Amino acid sequence: MPRMIRALAACALISALAACVAPRPPRKPHAPPPPSQTQPRPAPAPTPAPPPRDIGLDRLDQVDSRIDILHRRIDVRVDKGFYPQPQGDSLHHRLDVIREEAHDMAAQHGGGVSADEQRVLNQELDGASRIIGE
Repeated sequence: MPRMIRALAACALISALAACVAPRPPRKPHAPPPPSQTQPRPAPAPTPAPPPRDIGLDRLDQVDSRIDILHRRIDVRVDKGFYPQPQGDSLHHRLDVIREEAHDMAAQHGGGVSADEQRVLNQELDGASRIIGE
């Protein structure tokens, strides 16, 4: 039986080496594309950068979605009994205050927040997130 396995392994090795050494058949040259496809395509028009107001709105949406995620995390932790309902209510209130601050900032700038304002809001949310826990 071991001789049979050795013979099969030797055959496999020889055929693998033969495949590496054997020359490949020559490739057929590709036919040139039809004349309608030989013309270069025009470059795509550059997409304009979004106006600053849209970027500010995106920043506000990011802050709002992060607040929503933290609200859900508080609810889960209260439901699992990690802390009592009154503590969960105070954490919800803290997040609501941060949301009000964000929307007050946005109202001053036509609906969006600047990068510096988003940074300040995210720092406040980082502190709240640490209190809420993982």
